[in-house]
Amino acid sequence: MAGGSPRVPAEWEYRFWDAVRAGVGVREAAQRVGVSRTRALGWVYERGGVKPSPQAGARTRSLSFAEREQIAVLSAAGQGVRQIAGALGRAPSTISRELRRVPPARSGPTAGRYVATRAQGDADDKAKRPKPARLATDLRLRREVQRRLSDNESPEQIAGRLRLDFPDEQEMWVSHETIYQALYVQSRGALRRELTRHLRTGRTVRKPQRRPEERRGRIPGMVMISERPAEVEDRAVPGHWEGDLIVGAQSSNSAIGTLVERSTGFVLLLHLPEGTGAAAVAEAMTTKMLQLPEQLRRSLTWDQGREMREHAQIAQATGLDIYFCDPHSPWQRGSNENTNGLLRQYFPKGTDLSLWGPGYLDKVASELNARPRKRHGYLTPAEVLDKLLSTAADDDGVATAG
Repeated sequence: MAGGSPRVPAEWEYRFWDAVRAGVGVREAAQRVGVSRTRALGWVYERGGVKPSPQAGARTRSLSFAEREQIAVLSAAGQGVRQIAGALGRAPSTISRELRRVPPARSGPTAGRYVATRAQGDADDKAKRPKPARLATDLRLRREVQRRLSDNESPEQIAGRLRLDFPDEQEMWVSHETIYQALYVQSRGALRRELTRHLRTGRTVRKPQRRPEERRGRIPGMVMISERPAEVEDRAVPGHWEGDLIVGAQSSNSAIGTLVERSTGFVLLLHLPEGTGAAAVAEAMTTKMLQLPEQLRRSLTWDQGREMREHAQIAQATGLDIYFCDPHSPWQRGSNENTNGLLRQYFPKGTDLSLWGPGYLDKVASELNARPRKRHGYLTPAEVLDKLLSTAADDDGVATAG
């Protein structure tokens, strides 16, 4: 009981409005349902005193129990979504969503069919407030999310990957918004607040990276990005890379070279203990790229930094076609810019990047390559790259056999 009045089942109000829509007066509709005229008038005043038409009801109210019964009958008779929607005066999307929302019964005389009572009970349960937080009540799900946060996966990556890793267990699915709420909203609780340190910078608007100094002088022999073949642009073929430097404290002249494969998002990091001179960058890049199979060494796109003055030597040693971006156009290396932003979680601005050895750089790259990505259906860059290489090897084998 609430306020001295007994709770009226939601189904009664649904039937009351069905009668009103059919043209029955409020008093008679209340008598049919079995509630007082005062209670019925209260329902009317809650809706602004307006008797909803079927069309208005479709826009403003959830499906009634009577409508769900009609859906069950028509669906069992083999009618399609649009036919059912026309019969109920509802939008086809409403019917389609309802049929997807409630899985069919698994056994008994209604096996494989939509059941109105089951659908209504589910809707009533979901309408209850306040709702318990998923991550506060499901220990197994909470532990899984906490583990992935500790591995520096973002809430969106976690939400997407859970659907891949647990395809038949919907109880292990959760939205990224639920994870954020569990971290930041005290009333939602469930996740340890210290896990927020594993999130990205948290900026609502991304600030473009700027070079620490003005570029001066033209690099001899540059081939501009406008001459880059269309194959690079559509990301269909692996082996095309974007590169740049992330710089550390000004006084230390420290930097790390970053390389990102455009098709997969696979990351390589260059250790530059001798600074950012052209010779040092060329040596580090050549050494790293030669560790890759030849089919992954097609092209490289870089900005017009002076560290690339020896691009001809790099191209000769690695087989890469090297292209240069237009001045002040970081969006022409969008994949690389995004990756550099992620790397700042590991290498904050203003710190001495020369402190990190090649082993640690490889560890960071491996961690990024093991993170699920939305654009790959939450597969990881490493998984996508392995799949592409396996496909290429199979194709080569078929060609050889032929």
